Order: sequence, then C-alpha cells, then structure tokens
Amino acid sequence: MNDIIYSSTRGAAEKLTASQAILKGLASDGGLFVPDHIPALDKSLEELSRMDYAQVAYEVMKLFLTDYTEDELKACIKAAYDEKFDTEEIAPLAEAADAYFLELYHGATIAFKDMALSILPHLMTTAARKNNVNNEIVILTATSGDTGKAALAGFASVPGTKIIVFYPKDGVSPIQKQQMVTQKGDNTFVVGINGNFDNAQSGVKALFANEELASWMSENKMQFSSANSINIGRLVPQIVYYVYAYTRLLKEERIRDKEYINVTVPTGNFGNILAAYYAKLMGLPIAKLICASNENKVLYDFFKSGTYDRNREFILTSSPSMDILISSNLERLIYHICSNDPNKCRSLMELLSRTGRYDISDEMQQKLEMFEGGFCDEDTTLKTIAGIYKSCGYLIDTHTAVAAGVYKSYRNRTGDQTPTVIASTASPYKFTGSVLRAIDPGYVSDDDFDKADRLFELSGVPIPSAVTDIRTAPILHKTICEVDEMEAVVRDFLSK
Repeated sequence: MNDIIYSSTRGAAEKLTASQAILKGLASDGGLFVPDHIPALDKSLEELSRMDYAQVAYEVMKLFLTDYTEDELKACIKAAYDEKFDTEEIAPLAEAADAYFLELYHGATIAFKDMALSILPHLMTTAARKNNVNNEIVILTATSGDTGKAALAGFASVPGTKIIVFYPKDGVSPIQKQQMVTQKGDNTFVVGINGNFDNAQSGVKALFANEELASWMSENKMQFSSANSINIGRLVPQIVYYVYAYTRLLKEERIRDKEYINVTVPTGNFGNILAAYYAKLMGLPIAKLICASNENKVLYDFFKSGTYDRNREFILTSSPSMDILISSNLERLIYHICSNDPNKCRSLMELLSRTGRYDISDEMQQKLEMFEGGFCDEDTTLKTIAGIYKSCGYLIDTHTAVAAGVYKSYRNRTGDQTPTVIASTASPYKFTGSVLRAIDPGYVSDDDFDKADRLFELSGVPIPSAVTDIRTAPILHKTICEVDEMEAVVRDFLSK
C-alpha cells in the first residue's frame, strides 16, 4: 500500500505524513492539508457489510492514515467508539419519509461532531508520540455550536493538551451554549465573542498565521493544532459513516450490491459533505451529493452559478450550525476540481479574502456534476419537522429538517427514486425551542429544560444525558471578548 503524503491546498512544498498533518492542523501558508491521492476501498462492500462500526472504521481510516501502525489505529478506534455512544450501532439508520436517516448524534454531545471528535484526541496524542513532540498541544478552534462542545468533551483532561474554543456569543442555541460554558477540565477554556461564526473562524485562522504568537508559544513549549473540520484528522473519520451506512443498507437487503444511493447533507462549513465526496471517490456507489443549505445559501448559489460570494447579509436561523458564509472545507473541493493545482487554488482563496468572492471556470464547474444544491427557508424547515413527525412519528432537529426539506424538493422536481441517506446531524433535544415551535406551536416557555420535558411528554423520545447532566451544572466559563482581543485572551489563558 502506498503511503499517503499530505500537502497544502495552496502550495505543494510542505509534505507531511498523516500524523504530522493531524498534529499541525492548518498548513503554514493558510491552506488545508489534502492527500496526494484518494485511495480506493480495498475490501468489497459485501465484506464490509459483515463488519461492525469499529471494524469498518479501521478499514477506511487505515487507507488515509498510512503512517499509523495497525495497533495504534485500532487502539484509537477502540478508545473512541465505546460506551460514550448510547447505541451499539454507533450510527444507526432510521427509515422515514422516503429516506434513510443516518443518526449521527448518539455520542456524548448529541451531535455528529462526536463521530470524529471522539477519536481526534487519540489520533493527536498518538501522533505526538510518533513524532517525538514534547510540546503541549493547544487545540484552538472556532465553533458555530457543535464542534466546540464535542472538542471540549474529547480533549478535557487529556494529558499534554489544552483546548480553547471561541463561539459567537449570540449565535448558538441555549443548549449548545450551556453545554460549552459548563465544561469541566483545567485544560479547557471557552470564550464568547461579540460577532458571528465567520468572525470567530477568521480570528482563529489569524492566530494560526501569527508568527510572533507561534514564536512565543514555542519558547513556552507549546504549539497550536485544530479540532475544526479543517484538520484532516476530523475529516477522515467522517468518511467512515457513509461507508458504514451503505453497508448497513446492503446487509439489510434494502439495496443490492453496487446499487447507487444519493446522500443529502445539511451543510455549513462543507466538511461533512466533503467526507461523502471522498467516500464516492474511494468507490462507494454514490450518485448525487445533495448539498442542503439554510437561508445562508452561499453554497446553493455557488453550485447553481459557479460564483462563490460571501458579500451578503448574515442571517441567524433556527439551524445555527449552518449559519456560515465562509465554508472553509470548500477549499479542498476547489483544489480537487482545479486538477490539484495549488497555485490556482491559492489565487481563488486570495480573491475570496480580498474581495469576498471568486468565480470558477466552466471546466471546473463541469466537475461538480455529482453535486446538487438546495436550500430551505425557516418556514419550510419547521413545516418539515411537523410533517415528518405527524406522518411517521419520527422526530428530527432543525439541521436535519433542512436536509429533509431540500431532499423532498429535489425528489419532487426530478422524480429521482434513488435510495437516499440523509445525514441526521443533531438530536432534536439540542434545539428544543425550534422543534417545539414546529410540533407544538402553542407551548410557551423561556426555559430550554422545560421545553425538553415537554418534548419528551409529546414524543416519548428519551431526553439524552447530555441535556439532563447540564440542567443544574454550574457555569464555569464566563469570558466574553471582541474579535481583536482574541490574541490577548489566548496569551492570558496560556500564561496561567
């Protein structure tokens, strides 16, 4: 098996192994690490269908993380996919509304980010040992709601690490915020910023690129890494669950071997759907990748027109994890469709940074034929939750509803009957207010925990421990800052 080497989307000079790329997080030139080739699955789909989640994870991840030994990788997988998940399948499939909902929210923080962030700390600490890194690893991340808590839960109290999470103070759900600000662990630090997610993400990228800060950290035996989906160690584990979903459908004889499926993904930062794209390139029979946006429909407009333009109003919606106008992982897709040309990719990213927009060529746009864009407004999102609950008794959150609404629209428009997997990215209990507004509009309460009780009363779906555990938990993180104060806040925490 050929070892995979990782280089930046913006320049091929820096060549790293998988473990080095995971440790570093973001390339020195601001680009994202990409593999020099996409490996093909080396087990048949039929063979994979006889494996459990951990075994499928090994078969997929070994192909990308080629400098990890079999023992190292299996130990990371075993530590990640254990009793932290409340279901043995790890990522079960539920059939409802003419689709298969891939439930990715059965981990510790009831969102799909757990699927990758349960394993990332183990991949990272193993990488540090492999590369004789004695510095403390400082995880620096921006979150639109879910990554933050999942990363905090993964890295809390992990020796040799600290984690700093920035979130938009008024841009996450009450449950998301409560999950983060009650996080225990001496190595954890949570900061609300006065701004939106794009401000937080841009601020974090600027800290990564700050050479003076890097020098100060090096003197103090520390180095940054990332838990965002910009880290290749986040992206690779996400490929696993698409392969797993396909093989479950095969095992249950819902599809035939090599039959094509569609995949619909609610999309903000583009990492989750990019993982499905990589699964397709590995040989998984995926026909259409349906990219579902909320009212911040920058990706829908991109797939429709070939122009990426973030110069628009930023809208706060009921699906806050998708309230994003700069989709970082799209850069990896751009790199691939411009024939892996880092110079072309860099020029487009510089244009985005300078003007807020770029246009891709007709030739590049032709390479996006497998993608289908769609968007769901707020009214349709709530109607989708209500409609599926009323017709099937199946409860979904707002982000999943965006995907389900877009899929229904796509199916009605095209008549495409291809079996379809919808990535169900969060528990309905993470967004109780919006879900209740959809299925019980007359209910009024200002308390999100009262809303959780009401949701249980109506649906019978058990309240996850991730919600009950924070009901009376003390608030431990109270820091708020402006975007231009982020560096000072980081230095202050790291100096303690």
